[in-house]
Amino acid sequence: MMSCYLLDTLERLHSHLARVYQIVQPLEDVGQSAPPLVSPKGYFFAEQENLFVFDGECFRETLPQPPPFVLFGVQSCDLTAIAYQDQFFARDPYYQARRQQALLVGIDCVTPCEHGFCASVDAGPGVKAGCADLILHARPEGGWMLMVCSDKGGEAIRGMELDQMDDTELRARDRRIDDCIAAFPDDSHLHRGIAAISQGRVPDQQWQQLGIQCLGCSGCTTLCPTCSCYGTRDLSEDQGDIRRQRFWDSCLYESFQREASQHNPSEEAGERVRRFWTHKFGDNFAKTFGRYGCVGCGRCEQTCPGVIGVHSVMRRIADYAPDDDV
Repeated sequence: MMSCYLLDTLERLHSHLARVYQIVQPLEDVGQSAPPLVSPKGYFFAEQENLFVFDGECFRETLPQPPPFVLFGVQSCDLTAIAYQDQFFARDPYYQARRQQALLVGIDCVTPCEHGFCASVDAGPGVKAGCADLILHARPEGGWMLMVCSDKGGEAIRGMELDQMDDTELRARDRRIDDCIAAFPDDSHLHRGIAAISQGRVPDQQWQQLGIQCLGCSGCTTLCPTCSCYGTRDLSEDQGDIRRQRFWDSCLYESFQREASQHNPSEEAGERVRRFWTHKFGDNFAKTFGRYGCVGCGRCEQTCPGVIGVHSVMRRIADYAPDDDV
């Protein structure tokens, strides 16, 4: 069960944690409703990094060695995405070298953001205990609730003089989160679109039409907090060493699935768009990871120049949902 304390100012927690951790604050204004345009995934799954170096005789692994750091004030959608990536990269030593050094301080959202729909995909707006070490919740009367969700979080605030709060405050938090959920706009197009994708009811012609609008810019996959596609390349150094580098890739690139034989199972843009949305909302992926691969942050809608972000796509395919989802 979570322990709950009264925190007068964020600055006091910030200063206390800074004695041990480097502080990273994704939100310029902790407490704003909209998530930052860039998700925190790059702090664990680096945009590009060396995997090893070969000097002609020996291979040298190049694991990162980051100092302990705090992601301070991360919203529920991004924290849910980190938990998703934790599963995907569970055996990846490069990801885990960073992840194990991180303390996650989440913050509840109490108002909906413009493009977000976290409540529709069970990713918010309240931070779940299993997704953060500490959770912050703004109190209407001033100050903050500080909830401790892990041993790591408890150790991080050791030495702070804090007054413990009772279950009454936790129930009040639940009511405010419920009020936030109720304030989200109608999401029926999302549920109908998900049903159409999961049951394979969207016709090829519709995917091809959406593919025409895809510019292959990778804006959606770059900003999406759960996208994890990557490629590798070998680079020669001036002194003769060769380094293997991993870098972010995108399933929406024409060459992503091209084989050495030049056969390309996703040569058509429509097939690439279908693959992307099936990964986000397909039942098989939900069974593997315990949830859909979309956390409702709305970044794709915000950034897509082709107007095929999540809301735009779901509204166009919603009519293909089975009758029992009408």
